[in-house]
Amino acid sequence: MTNVPIIKDDENQHPIPSAWRPIFSKVINSFVNGTYMPSLGFENVKPITKETAEYIKENIDAYGETLIPLPDEAWESSVCMWMGNHWDVLIDLWTADAGASDLVLGAKVLETDGGHIIEIIMVYVP
Repeated sequence: MTNVPIIKDDENQHPIPSAWRPIFSKVINSFVNGTYMPSLGFENVKPITKETAEYIKENIDAYGETLIPLPDEAWESSVCMWMGNHWDVLIDLWTADAGASDLVLGAKVLETDGGHIIEIIMVYVP
């Protein structure tokens, strides 16, 4: 796998940086396993509120298919973009029946003195 760098470009979308992929995969795996507040105990992830967790669960349930862990192909279509003070992130989610789905994980990545903090915003169909 090619190393994908973290890029600050407010005019173009870029692939999700390699450094962020393991934690996003871990969060999505928690959704696959039915845990919607995974940030409890996840380093560099802001806690997900109970309300947001319930909304994420409702959107996944309403979609009507079973989420699966991200295959490597998911990173080919998932993107981020620098917004001046954070990155907006969209990660395409996959399901057991359809493979690539219309569902995405929306998040923000914020810079800190020690690296980056991920804020999970929502799982939805854009």
